[in-house]
Amino acid sequence: MHTLIDSARIATQELRTLFDPTPLQRNEHLSARFGADIWLKREDLSPVRSYKIRGAFNAMRKVLAQQPDQQTFVCASAGNHAQGVAFACRHFGRRGVIFMPVTTPRQKIDKTRIFGGDAIEIRLFGDYFDQSLTAAQAFCTKVGGHFLSPFDDDDVIEGQASVAVEILDQLRKAPDVIILPVGGGGLAAGIRTYLRALGNQTRFHFVEPLGGASLTAALKAGEPVTLPRVDSFVDGAAVARIGARPFASLADVAPEAVLLAPEDRICITILDMLNVEGIVLEPAGALAVDVLQDLAESIRGKTVVCVTSGGNFDFER
Repeated sequence: MHTLIDSARIATQELRTLFDPTPLQRNEHLSARFGADIWLKREDLSPVRSYKIRGAFNAMRKVLAQQPDQQTFVCASAGNHAQGVAFACRHFGRRGVIFMPVTTPRQKIDKTRIFGGDAIEIRLFGDYFDQSLTAAQAFCTKVGGHFLSPFDDDDVIEGQASVAVEILDQLRKAPDVIILPVGGGGLAAGIRTYLRALGNQTRFHFVEPLGGASLTAALKAGEPVTLPRVDSFVDGAAVARIGARPFASLADVAPEAVLLAPEDRICITILDMLNVEGIVLEPAGALAVDVLQDLAESIRGKTVVCVTSGGNFDFER
């Protein structure tokens, strides 16, 4: 059996010590609007309001199984991975040093402090994620900590694959279509690799913010490249360079399967989901729902799962 199938299922079982599966909810409004059977995988309802807790917990769990004396964990994050690491540090009783861009929404900084408590220290550095990443890696080397990548780590990808395990358990079949947001690529790589390993014929669509299309650039170049500029509005997916490990799993994605969402339209989608559904989504969390309008013809009559990846939105922005 494919190793990720086994390891993702184990990761899913271990996560049950923290929280129950996030809901997979059929959305009546979207289903009627697009003439499809549309389901939302509500990662915005995890304990930290994003899927990032999965990879952070799984990676830390596996590190401590091999290195039980490791006391310090370091990460860089635009917000959601920071909250996952903070939650895991407190759970495991370890010290966490978290580097975040200075542009990180105040709501995400405050929530990270709440989840980590005295177990963590937050350092604000750089205007966007990749600058924070460089500083975090240098600090980690200096203090002898263990660096927890938000996406470029096999154990993190394995943890994110638990989303796919839950979807199949809850839907009781493979969806015809699954729509995934992409930033660093860990979530997309984990879910796609798991479902393909099982031989499912699910069609994948990937969504990037127009101002941070790192997967699109990598597919065009045939390798990860660094974008010269990234718009930080979609902070949960504002990554200038897709991870090498995720891209290794996504390198054969057809360019036409990657869609770009403009900022103004994402704002409309966020407001629509709030006003019609009472669902609070952050910009990255709204990406999958936003592009349903671009896929309207191809998804008609299909079973579609949109992964709403996070709900940590600061309405004062």
